[in-house]
Amino acid sequence: MKIDNTQVGILTEAIPYLRQFKDKTIVVKYGGNAMLNDELKNKVLQDIVFLQLAGMRPVVVHGGGPEITSMLKQAGKKSEFVGGLRVTDAESAGIAEMALVGKVNTDLVARLNALGGQAVGLNGKDASLIKAKKFLADVYENGEVNLVDIGFVGNVQKINTDLINTLLDAGYIPVIAPTGVGEAGETYNINADSVAGEVAGALKAEKLLMLTDVRGIYSDHKDESTFMSTLSFEQAQGLIVRGKIDGGMIPKVRACITALSGGAKKTHIIDGREVHSILMEIFSDSGVGTEVVK
Repeated sequence: MKIDNTQVGILTEAIPYLRQFKDKTIVVKYGGNAMLNDELKNKVLQDIVFLQLAGMRPVVVHGGGPEITSMLKQAGKKSEFVGGLRVTDAESAGIAEMALVGKVNTDLVARLNALGGQAVGLNGKDASLIKAKKFLADVYENGEVNLVDIGFVGNVQKINTDLINTLLDAGYIPVIAPTGVGEAGETYNINADSVAGEVAGALKAEKLLMLTDVRGIYSDHKDESTFMSTLSFEQAQGLIVRGKIDGGMIPKVRACITALSGGAKKTHIIDGREVHSILMEIFSDSGVGTEVVK
């Protein structure tokens, strides 16, 4: 295969980043339409395997909303959301666990291994990886905050970083399903964005990459011309309070704030539908998406 000057330029541009991020922990939150298109799914997973082969320590936290919705529908249950989070009764929590752990997680692990990676699937109950308690959603209405009980939805209390680091040190890619375990052993469904933010903060990750279905953050979610390439987490919080960030983007932005507060270096919200967006963010001067920083 002949390599042209453009390809050589891309490789040359990547050299300082390969050096800079060697042995660094990179947390990837994988979800959205990038999980639904089979061809795109393999491209994303190729990027993650590349990170490992390039000497980085990738950790994957995945969602599975469409799978959960599909299985709930098969069970005759309707999905409802409050502040971008799924309302979950006891039966729905069990169904969500089956979808996330039994289906999505095992599929991603198998694909990563087939692509040449060394992946291990985890969920919140493994060595108490994710300890959780009931989460009350805070919903902004008319400038006021209202707390809403949305069932067996959890809030992360503690991440067992020892388990994750042990796997990373041994050369594995941890693939984490966003389920948590309560004090009585009960299962909590946790928003995958929130788990990714907690994991990135607890690991003091070099980067948290949030894959989503839009280009990044807009100062007004209704106007794509208001795209923001960089903002502070104070600005991000302000956009939430003023209602400029809506629906499913709220947990993503909050995850960035959580990660940075916990000790992660940088966070990025990028378009997972764009082929090799992970590599473009890490290994190019311009990057892609929105960077949220302290």
